[in-house]
Amino acid sequence: MVSRSLIPPSMTVSRAIRLFPVTVAVFTSFGIDAGGRAEASIEEVARRDGVDPIALVGALNRAAEEAA
Repeated sequence: MVSRSLIPPSMTVSRAIRLFPVTVAVFTSFGIDAGGRAEASIEEVARRDGVDPIALVGALNRAAEEAA
């Protein structure tokens, strides 16, 4: 069975938050101010803030799946 990510690295921060409000807490836990870069992609924001994009996207998807 192939698992499809609800939140890909290319999704903008604002779209992730709009679709899955629970992700605000995940961004915060990674030290990312989600409001300041809402139109950038998740991968771009992670790299700018020195965060592992794979770890961030994984945590975002876990939170979104648990909230669904």
